[in-house]
Amino acid sequence: MKVITSVVEMQTRALALRKEGRVIGFVPTMGSLHRGHLSLVDLVKDKCDTRIVSIYVNPTQFGAGEDFEKYPRDLDRDLEMCRERGVDFVFTPPSAEVYEEDASTYVVEEKVGKGLCGNTRPTHFRGVATVCAKLFNLCQPHVVALGQKDAQQVVVLKRMIRDLHFPIELLVGPILREEDGLAMSSRNVYLEPRQREDALLIYKALLAAKSLVEEKGSRNVDRVKAEVQNTLRGGRYLRVNYVEIVDRDTMRPETEIVPGRSLLAVAAWVDQVRLIDNFSF
Repeated sequence: MKVITSVVEMQTRALALRKEGRVIGFVPTMGSLHRGHLSLVDLVKDKCDTRIVSIYVNPTQFGAGEDFEKYPRDLDRDLEMCRERGVDFVFTPPSAEVYEEDASTYVVEEKVGKGLCGNTRPTHFRGVATVCAKLFNLCQPHVVALGQKDAQQVVVLKRMIRDLHFPIELLVGPILREEDGLAMSSRNVYLEPRQREDALLIYKALLAAKSLVEEKGSRNVDRVKAEVQNTLRGGRYLRVNYVEIVDRDTMRPETEIVPGRSLLAVAAWVDQVRLIDNFSF
């Protein structure tokens, strides 16, 4: 496994790999890797013969007062996990090379990123789209793998890939969970035991919604959202950011639940830790 820090070296190497006929699979991450990330590395395995993982905590997707400075970082551990998984290249660029000091160009998706997380994090998806466009240009992937936990981010990047004609196949890996049901997230390391108990209410709420729709046949959006809200209210340290049922391809609010199309998305704060999760009906 080779670790590359230079953007020029990464792009030069990736272009050379393409010229040799190599098929590149790419997994963009912000590090603090867990089994969810590694499952994405596995997901591209059958589609490519070279796997690249980026580890870069992107400052432009963090808003004022968010946890950029505190975001968990453990590069040595991440590199060892990538090495054990058979990754070929790990790209860990410095921000000074990713963003020029006078950078003034950004990628803005203007529809699917507006609601949900976009309501309270208005510059978040601009940062995500911009850094991913840069990473795609630098790593030159044929195949990219993203995780379903970040459902809205997946749709934003699908739209960017389509609209800007990136020659990329996008794969989406399922949500991986801890044994207690909590969706795997780098931010889970912030949670103290008392906070984790409240965080588990998110998964409990998703299961309650699943039961209403799949076992009791409810298609009523308000009824299902009320059930989720009621479950989440049981948390002492939990504050709801949003509970929405949307079309999974457009992120637009649904007026009724349509199995095979509708997505329940939840975001909540557990004290100062923001967590997201979702379930497709």
